[in-house]
Order: sequence, then structure tokens, then C-alpha cells
Amino acid sequence: MNNFRLEPFLWIHLAGLALAPLLLIVMWIGLGVSDPWPFYWIELVLVGVIGVIPILWMQWTKPFDFFSLLFLAVRPSSLTEEQRKILSLLKTRKNKILHGIAAIGLLGVGWLLYQLAPFAAVTASMLPQWRILGLMIAAIAFLFCNLFVQVPVSVLGVLLTSEKTWLNTEPIPLDKVVSNFTVLGLRVNKILLIPTLPPSSNMTEKSS
Repeated sequence: MNNFRLEPFLWIHLAGLALAPLLLIVMWIGLGVSDPWPFYWIELVLVGVIGVIPILWMQWTKPFDFFSLLFLAVRPSSLTEEQRKILSLLKTRKNKILHGIAAIGLLGVGWLLYQLAPFAAVTASMLPQWRILGLMIAAIAFLFCNLFVQVPVSVLGVLLTSEKTWLNTEPIPLDKVVSNFTVLGLRVNKILLIPTLPPSSNMTEKSS
């Protein structure tokens, strides 16, 4: 039985989804600062473009490399074959569709928070009442919210991979990791406390 779903990095990044509600609250408070501009659509475009487009574009073109934590990233040469196969799964059409759906859903949530922004005015009154400041707080919070949603969406795409697809997936070549993925952090051979999974039995049988 394949054990790629037990990869610790997958579950660490999936857990990042828990930060999304907190970031949405910060966004909501930011939208509650001062009175809206007369042309409200400018505010929506500003927050939406800054909050959604960079992360969606990253996940479509150079997906976030799972094998990193805080300010450290596993050096490409230290990735196992199984880990490089997981990276290959991030480049599939299925994952791109999932990211597109997630982006649309997040835009819907952002629109709802914009409508409910007057209810955050009391809390937002603790901040300087500069509308542009509130919009930037909202946009940056929305940007990080998208990051902590879209990366777990990638994880779900991997976890939903069928056994047949997994067996037919080729590991990403070592020299393609940096050019095909967004690798953040200082590169190290191993991140402490994160064990490396042994090859699955099916992979061992296939190689033999």
C-alpha cells in the first residue's frame, strides 16, 4: 500500500488552513475603517487583485514547494523520489482547477465581508481612520488568507490522488525543482523533527 498520504509536510501545510478565519477577521476589520469611497468598485478591485491574483498565479505557474517550514526549505538534492512525485502532482490540471474554484470562493467571501464591514466599525475605530490604510490592511490580510487556503487546496489535490495515478506519476527531475516551484527559505539537507518516510511497498516492487 502506498504511504505518500502520510508525508508529514502535507499535514503540516494542511493545518495552516486554521489561520484563514483569523485572517478573514483582520480583513473584515480593515474594511470597517472609515467610510467607503464613492466608487466602491475601486475598493473591491484593489483588495481583490492584491489578495487573490498573486497567490493564484503562483499556484498556477510555480506552485509552493511543500517541503519547507518557516524559514527553512529542504534542498532539492535531499528530496526523496516519493517527495518529488508529490511535487509533480502539484502541476496537474486537476490542481489548477481546484485553485481556480478556491479563488472564486474566496472572492465570494471577500464580497460578503465587504457588505458586512459596517458591523466592524466599532472595532476598527481603534485604528487611524484613513480609508487607504484600512484597505491595505484588508488586502494584505486577504493575500495571506489566500496563501493559507490555496496551499492546503494543493495538499487536498495530492491526497485525492488515486493509486493508479500515483504509480504512473514520474518524479520531478532534480534540476527542475527550483525553476518549476516556489522554494522559500534557507535550503538545508533536512529539517529537524520532520522524519523522512520510507519508500512505499508498491514503489519498491515496481523498482524491482
